[in-house]
Amino acid sequence: MSLAGIFSGRAFMECTQDMNSSIAMADATSPTAANQAPQQAERRLDTQPEMPPMRSHKLGDFIFHKVTFGFALSVMLVLVGIIISLVKGAWPALQEFGPAFITTIEWDPVNDQYGALIAIVGTLVTSFIALLFAFPISFGIALFLTEICPAWLKRPLGTAVELLAGVPSIIYGMWGLFIFAPFFSEHVQPWLAAILGPIPFIGRLFQGPMIGIGMLAAGMILAVMIIPFIASVMRDVFEVVPPILKESAYGLGCTKWEVVRKIVLPYTKSGVVGGVMLGLGRALGETMAITFVIGNANRLSWSLFAAGNSIASTLANEFGEADTPLHVSSLYALGLILFVITLIVLSAAKLMLLGLKKNEGKK
Repeated sequence: MSLAGIFSGRAFMECTQDMNSSIAMADATSPTAANQAPQQAERRLDTQPEMPPMRSHKLGDFIFHKVTFGFALSVMLVLVGIIISLVKGAWPALQEFGPAFITTIEWDPVNDQYGALIAIVGTLVTSFIALLFAFPISFGIALFLTEICPAWLKRPLGTAVELLAGVPSIIYGMWGLFIFAPFFSEHVQPWLAAILGPIPFIGRLFQGPMIGIGMLAAGMILAVMIIPFIASVMRDVFEVVPPILKESAYGLGCTKWEVVRKIVLPYTKSGVVGGVMLGLGRALGETMAITFVIGNANRLSWSLFAAGNSIASTLANEFGEADTPLHVSSLYALGLILFVITLIVLSAAKLMLLGLKKNEGKK
């Protein structure tokens, strides 16, 4: 092929490419292409997801915030209402007896003379006895269910503990009066009197009539009642401990007790204290069960075998029969004192937790 032919072929190809480019530019600038471009842009916009309007989102958040705030505020309003009603009802008795109402032993509805010391002592003593028995037993139950119990027994045993928490308090009271009290008077009280009675100072607590009902019996019935609450809370908080922490401790050679003492308890101390406070709150305010077994006697005694009274049992026994304004006001004053005692106990628990958190990491 000659050089003239080669150059003529290349010229033809370049001319063809220039013609194609000119046609494409003409099509792009033609009216048809101009009409199709917006349609294609609209199709692309239609395929994109629609963004929700921000105004509706802000309105929904505003409504949700106000509704939840109203729920939280209702709790404070109920609490304030209870305090106001208690103070209003107790004011005549507080004006009549003054601060001496707390330290006076006498409770005489016939002569309209009232003092709260017997009921206060009965409430505190029975609650302390209940915690003294309930805390170690609840701790053992929770520890067994979470660390030692075989898998086939864990579910039925845990369900049984939760069912005990749902038993009505009056059932515990009837069981305590008709079943526990006779057994307690025949077998337990004589043994306590024989073993602990001769000990100086402590022996005075275990002397007196062995009739099966009294302060010690009431405290033990309260212990049976609050054990399911404390054990359930402890079991739940023990189960949230990360397994890797316990497995690491076991890998270092720690025993089960060392793992519980050094890993589980430090990790769950807030929950444990919360469970104990839940049980103590139930013990302080329990009414029907303790009314059955405490004896309902308005007198003080060193003996835990002797009958006594508590704030809740006094309210249950006398509120419906109070016939003078001062008697009714004194019962309101007892309710106010019980409220203050509960508030002090919960505040002390909160301060203790704050102190524990403050001292974390210092050892």
